[in-house]
Amino acid sequence: MKHATFNVNGINGRLSVLLDWLEEARPDVVCLQELKAPQHKFPEAAIRDAGYGAVWLGQARWNGVAILAQDADPIETRHGLPGLKDDQSRYIEAAVNGVLIGCLYLPNSNPAPGPRFDYKLDWFDRLDRHAAELIRADLPVALIGDFNVMPCELDVYKPERWVDDALYRPEARDAFHRLVAQGWTDAICKLHPDERIYTFWDYFRNAWGRNAGLRIDHLLLSPSLAARLESAGVDREARGREKASDHAPAWVEISDAAPDRATGRPAAGRSRNG
Repeated sequence: MKHATFNVNGINGRLSVLLDWLEEARPDVVCLQELKAPQHKFPEAAIRDAGYGAVWLGQARWNGVAILAQDADPIETRHGLPGLKDDQSRYIEAAVNGVLIGCLYLPNSNPAPGPRFDYKLDWFDRLDRHAAELIRADLPVALIGDFNVMPCELDVYKPERWVDDALYRPEARDAFHRLVAQGWTDAICKLHPDERIYTFWDYFRNAWGRNAGLRIDHLLLSPSLAARLESAGVDREARGREKASDHAPAWVEISDAAPDRATGRPAAGRSRNG
């Protein structure tokens, strides 16, 4: 199974880019962020014509999240984090083929410090509490999306320029590390611990041309899914297309079989690639 996250930065304005990528990559599950479209403006017909069912939580002008599933209809289990009462469409959860998918768009919250940054940390705290419940349930879960945080120095092209930014401040990075410490696996970091792998390049200052990127889109796997992790990466070429989002899709491949108890490896002959 291939699970992906893609901050589309406006689903209707960049629909052709999304549809081209879906046709080429054929992920089984996709989490989208920054739909920037109210609920009734989500392009459901075009997504279904591409072979995907969808659930979504729209919002006019800003935010918005969606979960797509190839040849299936995701079963929505939650929208919004427990106890968080606001009008920002940032979290949706659904079951797809035996896996619980949490799609999230964590606040950017610059400038920091200040009320916006306080909101980010509160949102992170509520996510942390909900994620802990998911870990305790011992289910196959993937928390996927735009976390708006660079956890490590390798995740930012020039760390010294970002020390006061809300995406790199110690409080935000510590919140991410506390979340992962519950038992989640940061798939890209796990498989590529010493590589600079970016998922975002700003539109300004020729960031794409200079490869001045950030890794802010993450795929966190619960222990039972992490045991089936095969590969992970970023489809960088999507960022270089005309009318592209400032993000590129990030993805993981997960074997269809639970690991063999004796070897710890997926059962032979049952993985997607085997």
